[in-house]
Amino acid sequence: MLEVVALGALTTFLTAVGDGAGGEIARRVALSAGALTRRSLGRPAPLPAGAEGVSELARELHARMSEDPGQAEEWATLLRSAAGEQEHAPLTRGGLPPAPRNFTDRHTVVRRLKREATRSAAGRPRCAQLSGPPGVGTTAVALHLGAVLHSRYPDGQFYVDLRDTAGAYGPEPGAVLLRLLGEMGVERDRMPATEAGRQQLYQRLLVGRRALVVIDHASSVAQVRGLVPAAPEVFLLVVVSGRPFTLDALPVEVGPLSDRHGVKMLRKLVGRERVARARRQLPELLARCAGNAYALRTVATHLLNEEAVPGGGAAAGDPVHSAVRSACEVLGPRTARLLRLTALGGWPSVDAALAGAAAGMEAEEAGPLLAEAAEALLLEALPDGRYRFRPEVRRHLADTAAAEHGVAACSAAVAGVLDALQDRVLEAAHAALPQSWRTRELPRAGDGRLPDEAAGVAVLAAEVANVVRAVSVAEEYRHHTTALLLARALWPLQLKAGYWDEALPALRLAARCADRHQPDSAMAGALHFQLAHCLGQLGRAEEAEREARAAVACERAAGHLRGEASSVELLGLLAMQSWDYPSAYEHFVATEALYRGITSGQEGGGDLPRAFALVGRHQGRALRGMGRLGEARPLLEAAVEFFAEQGEAYNQARALTDLAEALHEADEDAAALEKIAEAERLLDPAAVPHLEYLAGLRLRCEAVG
Repeated sequence: MLEVVALGALTTFLTAVGDGAGGEIARRVALSAGALTRRSLGRPAPLPAGAEGVSELARELHARMSEDPGQAEEWATLLRSAAGEQEHAPLTRGGLPPAPRNFTDRHTVVRRLKREATRSAAGRPRCAQLSGPPGVGTTAVALHLGAVLHSRYPDGQFYVDLRDTAGAYGPEPGAVLLRLLGEMGVERDRMPATEAGRQQLYQRLLVGRRALVVIDHASSVAQVRGLVPAAPEVFLLVVVSGRPFTLDALPVEVGPLSDRHGVKMLRKLVGRERVARARRQLPELLARCAGNAYALRTVATHLLNEEAVPGGGAAAGDPVHSAVRSACEVLGPRTARLLRLTALGGWPSVDAALAGAAAGMEAEEAGPLLAEAAEALLLEALPDGRYRFRPEVRRHLADTAAAEHGVAACSAAVAGVLDALQDRVLEAAHAALPQSWRTRELPRAGDGRLPDEAAGVAVLAAEVANVVRAVSVAEEYRHHTTALLLARALWPLQLKAGYWDEALPALRLAARCADRHQPDSAMAGALHFQLAHCLGQLGRAEEAEREARAAVACERAAGHLRGEASSVELLGLLAMQSWDYPSAYEHFVATEALYRGITSGQEGGGDLPRAFALVGRHQGRALRGMGRLGEARPLLEAAVEFFAEQGEAYNQARALTDLAEALHEADEDAAALEKIAEAERLLDPAAVPHLEYLAGLRLRCEAVG
């Protein structure tokens, strides 16, 4: 079987193990690879951190396989069972939002883009960067181009809009890749953890494809540099939010519409008759709009409703600001006040309850006003019933809020949204993880109307961008406790849904905030723990270990034994990821000792049996990695028995899988196959990744059985 495990395939596999993936199954594959590496080499070997180390390890393993066909067979089976199907399956076709029906002019811009999309590749990536002033219509150009060239891209058109992310600088490059790969059909639990791994997967998925990739509202070159395609028939179109940046791409600027095309656009929007009736106003309106597509669309809403367009005089500064002022004047003071106060926080999206909290009104009152504002183009309605601002509209509304309503009202508006958001996500965190002490520690909020854990996770997922933004806003406004509680509420989303990229900015900020305002506290320890867990899942091992040690120090200083034990346990899990099994085992033994220091009357005393079962399982896994299979087996058997008694079918199946792997490595494949069958019976059919892993493990047992 040596020809199956080519050196290149082995190097690719070990690189993928180092890049990691979001989910337990990827960690199982990594642990199995570490154990098999130890058996092949006859000594422990840490997981290499860089490409050079991976290549060296692959060469050494390949040389050993040439001397031992049995090892070659084992490696071949592991590689086959761990192969990611998404790399070989067709891409999902994705899709762009609908192109605007009122698209006007832009012939020169579209012609330049089509020329770039269709030219001979000649070793140069097909890539263009669209830029222009806010509201001029850069997104419309991108969507129109996608519609025009739809037949050219049979393998799909993939669109990611970065506008709805929190933070002034938008998401990190790894988070952009996460969203783009998701559009391409890669599931979260198969997603490489590292930015490098995601970039490599993105490029592999595009090999031999004809596809269009559109990144809208990009704010830095770092976000898109890794997306420049290597495949000659893939076209990357980057729409810049703000000033253009240096990118290896064709720069294309979208300028204002001429007056002639401005009139043409208005006719498309409202009809010739209405434009004709407003002909006396047209010179003034065109001057005020200055060729800005957004401003022209707001004028069209007035003409469509047979309203006089407010505001006198010729062009009065920025056309978007002028359009916003006119729209607010028509909508009236109550709606304008709601919009200005809601705009202050820079929230990625709002619903009626959050907007009402900003303006001091009930959701039932705010809802119709938001709908009215959306009709006037001051908000965009989202499919889930929420709303968002265009960036330039939000900035203008926020900038005028203090002058219109006073500083006190502005501060109260921000505080109102923070309080409402805190109540919402704390309730969701309790619903999402009702048995976890990390959520039980959080204050109770809400009336418990969320029906189950899935509903709690759904609320947190819907609000994650707002929570990330709110942590920053809360610290800026000195609502420090609110900032910390909001970040703590993200724990269920990290643990159950794998939202590590999304949570990372909030956790970094909250951990620093806790160190400044609540140093050496259990709160600081919990946030450093969450941050360490997040970094570990993203493959940032050194940072993760540093944060986990900070968590240990804070929990110890606070005298919080349960938190300290949990943080030491995390250090062990991080060591396991790096194939440092002796260190992992030491941490798990230290964790057990800390748990034994908790008496029945202390916090966490009631959770001790389950804690001992979990840490015993971890000890067994570490011992398996060290090759001490005789010591690992009774610990894993005890974990299986405990979870069976508790009726925890999923955890029982996890422990059975660990036990089956230990039995396989002890050459007891018949017994291992029995445990595999038992685990398969316990798992829900929806647990597809785990069932696939068990199928691969079965193949490994049968290959040498």
